[in-house]
Amino acid sequence: MNQKSKAANSQMIELIRTRRTIRQFDQTEIPLDDLLKCAECAGLAPSGKNLQPLKFLLVQDRKLVEAIFPLLKWAGYIQPAGNPKPGKTPTAYFVTMVDREISELLSEYNAGAAIENFILAARSLDIGTCWIASVDRDKLRRLLQIPERLHIDSIIACGYPDETPVVEKMTDDIRYWKDGSGILHVPKRSLNEILRVDRWID
Repeated sequence: MNQKSKAANSQMIELIRTRRTIRQFDQTEIPLDDLLKCAECAGLAPSGKNLQPLKFLLVQDRKLVEAIFPLLKWAGYIQPAGNPKPGKTPTAYFVTMVDREISELLSEYNAGAAIENFILAARSLDIGTCWIASVDRDKLRRLLQIPERLHIDSIIACGYPDETPVVEKMTDDIRYWKDGSGILHVPKRSLNEILRVDRWID
């Protein structure tokens, strides 16, 4: 492996290590070209039997973005402290859907792979994201005129970050929390807890 390849690999690993969920956003608009790059990466994700049943909807129109916000639930462990504050709401959304007329087979796996691609591509462009499954799907469908054949899987809130969450070593509680300065702390299980090599020996 040449030095250029090693540097690129190291950069990707660092993107993954430093990715955090963002719930407070700067109000600078994201260039559409950057969101399209992220969407393209979502479409290139692995797909069971290569059926590619996913469809995507980017939402940037300010009125639609504002109308979507109350249809979402945020940060269940620390509501309402985890909700985006006024003036810190997302500036775009990425809706992931499954086309039932193509296939519902392995839809959660397909969606997960595509969404992670989108999130990491966004991270590489300094775009913050929050993956949300708690959505009022009926109202969202009506608002965005989504056909019935498309099952709404989840939605990604997007915007430039206006917070810097930090990772903590998980001890006895998985719940994320905010300290007195408003910094979000996210417990993660250690590699020693989640990984074994060759055989599972406790």
